[in-house]
Amino acid sequence: MSSDAAFLRVLRSAVDQICALAGFSKMDSSKIVLAVDEACSNVIRHAYKNKPGKPIVVTCHILPTKLEITLTDQGEAAEISSIQPRALDDVRPGGLGVHIIRTVMDEVQYENLAAVGNRLVMCKYLPKENRS
Repeated sequence: MSSDAAFLRVLRSAVDQICALAGFSKMDSSKIVLAVDEACSNVIRHAYKNKPGKPIVVTCHILPTKLEITLTDQGEAAEISSIQPRALDDVRPGGLGVHIIRTVMDEVQYENLAAVGNRLVMCKYLPKENRS
């Protein structure tokens, strides 16, 4: 997708459908959609400095025990050690994306790519009744 916030609505719809195919409840699907939306918003804001038209590659795999969602960008390399959620008692608008991602998803891994860009891999374990 393009690094234009208008495309986030399409991404949210697609991720919601993938979550349904994976067997997640509506509530869990909504949480996963929110986490992916926050992650893409962070790519747009931080890696691309709000510049539209830059690529964000989103892949989703339904594996035997988990849903794996990967975001890859070609933006400014993130300082991995600085990707931390802010304290919840620090009441102000924004800044909760990392907290939401880490709370909702079961596995979260940030990587700098050798050439340029970043990769974020987020996994959510499938409901037990849907595991193969």
